[in-house]
Amino acid sequence: MTSTARSGSSAGIPLSAMLAHPTWHDVTLLAGPEDTRSIQHPVAAQDLAHPLPEEPTGRLLVLLGGADRGDWRLDALLRRAHGAGVAALLVPGVTALRMSSTLLAERLRLPVLGSPDPLAAYLALERMTAEPGLLRAESTLRTAQVCARADETVDALLTDLGALLHRPVALLTADARHLAGDPATVAPAEQDTVARQLTGPPLPRPLDLPSGARLLTHPVGTERVPPRLVVRLPARLAPEADAVAAALEVASGAVRERLALRRLDLERSARHRTSLLGELLRPAGGEIPDAVRRHAVEFGWRLDGWHTGIRIGTGPDVDVAGLRAEVTDAFAAERLGAQVVEQGDGWSAWTSTDQEPSTRDIERHAAAVRRVQRRLPEVLHAYVGVGRAHPGPTGIARSLGEAADAARLAQGREASGRFFHVDRLGLAQLLLAWTRTDTFQPAARSLLEPLSGEPGDLVHTLTAYLDAESSTAETAAVLGVHRNTVAARIARVQQLLSVDLADPDERLALHLACRTAMDG
Repeated sequence: MTSTARSGSSAGIPLSAMLAHPTWHDVTLLAGPEDTRSIQHPVAAQDLAHPLPEEPTGRLLVLLGGADRGDWRLDALLRRAHGAGVAALLVPGVTALRMSSTLLAERLRLPVLGSPDPLAAYLALERMTAEPGLLRAESTLRTAQVCARADETVDALLTDLGALLHRPVALLTADARHLAGDPATVAPAEQDTVARQLTGPPLPRPLDLPSGARLLTHPVGTERVPPRLVVRLPARLAPEADAVAAALEVASGAVRERLALRRLDLERSARHRTSLLGELLRPAGGEIPDAVRRHAVEFGWRLDGWHTGIRIGTGPDVDVAGLRAEVTDAFAAERLGAQVVEQGDGWSAWTSTDQEPSTRDIERHAAAVRRVQRRLPEVLHAYVGVGRAHPGPTGIARSLGEAADAARLAQGREASGRFFHVDRLGLAQLLLAWTRTDTFQPAARSLLEPLSGEPGDLVHTLTAYLDAESSTAETAAVLGVHRNTVAARIARVQQLLSVDLADPDERLALHLACRTAMDG
């Protein structure tokens, strides 16, 4: 094989980039420097006995056969190639050169490469340098074939695409969080750098990383901040980048179609779960119909045993259906077999056990749910409430109700890590918190309305009196008034409200109402 005239032209490609390309995976640098020099179209020689091909300057000289490492003519070829301006020499085999040949290559600064299949290496470089248009066309065609035969999941498509391109491929959010594909496409330490470069209009673009690697990105969809299809290239090899960009353009449509199908399936499943949980929480006539029980079993939900409810709240802008998998993964990582259902701004979940959990079991369970919260993405700003364990099918609703109240309480408690567990102490705090709800406060104000406008601040006096367990002396000391004044005011309160403060129920109701009024 000898050199021939070519219609194409090439300014050359970096030798180091070619060595990093998958078509040269079996090409090894045997001697000489691996620098940033460029190589142009390859030229071939049959063996050491043949003269150099014509016009070898700047090219890769490929020796197809007859390269005995002990043959003195190999050293002579090195000298002739260097004199003719050859950019690099590729010889058959990957065994080391003689020391004299190695030292000569180092002195001449002539890279000597080895390959078990020099003809394949020749053709790969020929395709890369002389036929980039054909390379792009082949990439487009093969990508279309992959998109047509891959199954319906995005992960399967990205796996097949990565195998075709021999490069890591992934789907990222606009802030560079991994959604699908090869997690090695963007290292965790590179995420912030990539996220900064992804800002701006969602257009296909290359991103250069400090490591020297280059990411080729392509938006998937026309939304304002669509996800990005990303391929990692270890070096800047223009023909490969051009072919990969063409592949991304084709694949982005297929990925978008699969995302739409996946979204449809997610929302359909979410509606079914939410609807079924609603029937469990609010059974018609107080009894759970057999059909609902059957559907629950089909979903893998246990209705017997003891249940502990968990409520995970988040913001209204969070994609609850889309992120359910991350929530279930977090529970699985803590070995909590929880059922997770999308509900409003968050998720309701519960765990089930055969026996009533012991105090130690409850503590371990609460600790595990705390770890689940820490495993969730920070951007969720999740707040979590855990209910107590209750038995039977109705126990699910009861425990989830406690968990929901606890979650509301946890939402405003940064100091507690936005986590609240309804244990014995927590239940008392939960009751106090409940008196501050929108439903209790109007009732409390209505109950105390007859006291408004009366002299002596009767609400304040009544609160102090109940706090002092009906001691007029202590109440007088707290308010700084005479005991007779307290007694007169309390008598006036009983008259205006028509209540008996000796009745425990009436005392409790008034005490909660006074606390609400004073806190408000």
